[in-house]
Amino acid sequence: METANHSAVTEFILAGLSQQPELQLPLFLLFLGIYMLTVLGNLGMITLIGLSPHLHTPMYYFLSNLSFIDLCHSTVITPKMLVNFVMEKNTISYPGCMTQLYFFSVFAISECHMLAAMAYDRYVAICSPLLYSVIMSHCLCFWLTVGVYILAVIGSTIHTAFMLRLLLCKTNVINHYFCDLFPLLELSCSSIYINELLVLFLSAFNIVTPALTILSSYILIIASILRIRSTEGRAKAFSTCSSHISVVALFYGSAAFMYLQPSSVSSMDQGKVSSVFGILVMLTSVAHLQNYALFLCL
Repeated sequence: METANHSAVTEFILAGLSQQPELQLPLFLLFLGIYMLTVLGNLGMITLIGLSPHLHTPMYYFLSNLSFIDLCHSTVITPKMLVNFVMEKNTISYPGCMTQLYFFSVFAISECHMLAAMAYDRYVAICSPLLYSVIMSHCLCFWLTVGVYILAVIGSTIHTAFMLRLLLCKTNVINHYFCDLFPLLELSCSSIYINELLVLFLSAFNIVTPALTILSSYILIIASILRIRSTEGRAKAFSTCSSHISVVALFYGSAAFMYLQPSSVSSMDQGKVSSVFGILVMLTSVAHLQNYALFLCL
């Protein structure tokens, strides 16, 4: 019986952000504006870095990758959400839902580890400035980036594979505006114990491990800065890290709030709100980092 119900699920209905018709147009315009700014900002940053030889440094190499991740991350979710704002029935096919879940996880995990790689770059730049060009070689930057994407693909594949094994037969209504882990787990007729353990373990690994790397880097950075006698020198050193610190604090804070809590204490409606907050924080914080980096290169 469970198999029959599972095989009958060919599409899901996305509940969306609001059931009030009068809010659909304002929400559509809000997210359309945010998405357009995100696309233009990230494409502009990638193009600027690619076309400017003096920006071919590790800092801007990682920033261009962060821009690419941010662009893809928002594109996985926002276009479908915008369509749903103007459609009477917000549906998504089962394969489409699993695909969205997979790529959302890939780019969310990538962002966590890319911020850690950027923190390491800042650590080397401030704590070992004379050896910076030697340590942060093109080879190391390349393999750090490859490692980021490998971890993201592995984590996302595990999440999606264990989601595919579940019998989703309670209902076909997803109480969310995209196919996220916890809303899909709510639809399962089979045991989700292993899935919840994986969510907590992988989320902790992909949030806590990079966060500890970043924290360690900045402890060493601050210690190094405090040894600088010149007030101007300390201010300049702090200014090169302040934007990255703000991005890290906002991104990891929102990510931890969304995923490092048991589903039993986190309602789906609360999850939608925190997810929207997290995505808006991500977009604005990365834009803040981009603007600051652009200021540095001018």
